[in-house]
Amino acid sequence: MTASRPESPDAAAVAALIGRVPHTRYRVAVRCPFGAPAVLENAPIDLRGRPFPTRHWLACRRLSEAVSRLESGGGVRALESAPGMDAALRATSERHRALHAGHNVAGAGDPARAKCLHAHLAFAMATGDGPVGRWIRAHADLSWPDRCCLDDGRAPAPGNDG
Repeated sequence: MTASRPESPDAAAVAALIGRVPHTRYRVAVRCPFGAPAVLENAPIDLRGRPFPTRHWLACRRLSEAVSRLESGGGVRALESAPGMDAALRATSERHRALHAGHNVAGAGDPARAKCLHAHLAFAMATGDGPVGRWIRAHADLSWPDRCCLDDGRAPAPGNDG
């Protein structure tokens, strides 16, 4: 992976979208229709040399907020108990492990557990979808906003030198 340096042209946009300066190098894996970063693929080691298990990060505020609503309404349990999704979760984890040095999605210890729908959707968007991504899309109000999340009036995230 060719990861962005913290001072890359996308750095200010990413910090504004996720609410902080990233703790790891990353590349923009998916852009929204407005050209802003929507999904990040993070380096496996953070800027301080520690393992960083969340390889895919959902940066688009609109999509992230929709997935948060699904999670807060019991979406993780619903996904895990949906017919056929146990095999889909295992297959997704196998695919993720193959691409990312043996790590499960979002660093989950059990490949049969979803842990984080945000990470699963980001992985699906970055790698061409799959049953877990399709399930999340079907159960969350996922749509691109009418304008870029960066233009929604929220102040940019403050800098962080740590």
